[in-house]
Amino acid sequence: MSIGSLKSGAKINVLYKQNQLPIFQNRMYDSEISAKNCPKGDIELVEDLISGLVYNAAFHPELMIYDSSYQNEQGVSPIFLEHLNQVAQIIFQHLGKSSLVEVGCGKGLFLEILQKNGCDIRGFDPTYEGDNEKILKQYFLPGVGMEALSLILRHVLEHVQDPYDFLVLLKNANGGSGKIYIEVPCFDWICEHDAWFDIFYEHVNYFRIADFYRMFGSVISSGHLFGGQYLYVVADLSTLRKPIIDSSDRVQFPKEFGRSLIEKVRSSSKRIAIWGGASKGVIFAVISQRVGYPVDTVIDINPAKQGKYLPATGLLVQSSKEALKHLPPGSTILVMNSNYLEEIKLMSSNLYKYIGIDYE
Repeated sequence: MSIGSLKSGAKINVLYKQNQLPIFQNRMYDSEISAKNCPKGDIELVEDLISGLVYNAAFHPELMIYDSSYQNEQGVSPIFLEHLNQVAQIIFQHLGKSSLVEVGCGKGLFLEILQKNGCDIRGFDPTYEGDNEKILKQYFLPGVGMEALSLILRHVLEHVQDPYDFLVLLKNANGGSGKIYIEVPCFDWICEHDAWFDIFYEHVNYFRIADFYRMFGSVISSGHLFGGQYLYVVADLSTLRKPIIDSSDRVQFPKEFGRSLIEKVRSSSKRIAIWGGASKGVIFAVISQRVGYPVDTVIDINPAKQGKYLPATGLLVQSSKEALKHLPPGSTILVMNSNYLEEIKLMSSNLYKYIGIDYE
């Protein structure tokens, strides 16, 4: 790590660098060539010594144009549906079921789960492709002409260059008040699990629970979800404030980040098959190729990804049925997210050696 400063004069602590990663992990490509030629950007992960927040100082927001080719739907997995149902219970407990808005609702899966449970909810997302009349294909900004008792912000804040300013924007759009549910990846989990495959360009911000206690005067509830990989907070929007670093609670970043996972790749098998063609799988494939251990096979159960190609490496994504035809029993499968390990074993008749890349 090293101390430096941005052009704005902000003091920073440089944590981690990685060059030329795909700017979108979840944008799928129709050909190997277009996938390999995808736009790329650099990672310079820093700790801001004024706010205490962690972000990619090399991020360029003008590159990030989300459209219908962006595929990040995880709801095809029963395990992930269990997670969404757990989140729904938190929503019911702390936000209720009346006058809700989901900001960045994606393809609308979670919103429709809430609808089926009797919630009065509207959604906003420019990438939405369906025909649910309660979802508007636009951003929730001042001037939309509606306010809610509570806002839901699931896996959006990590994509926004200035999270505090964005929350101010939402607060103003909602009349300066209301509760908000925020869910993001957990940076402490990434550090503890040496999870270099969870650092990517789409995510400009990396949060700890402590960040939100410094950002809100009133946090109603907080905790960890999805095996600790995600964190959530429920807070009072009216108490939003600029975060200030806590010198007694600085980021503890691993000195040799990524080394243990690289060793796991080297010792696994001559032929590398990965299960999971989403963000973790994309970055895993890129870095593995760079250190001389290229991935051969990519398996994903999301039909929207099958037959498409991963950015940067140009690897073809296959269904489990198709891929396993050519993978001899006893071969090693690297599981990109151990939350799905038992599900994957069941789907592949437990015929392989399975290694979860996020095991300690």
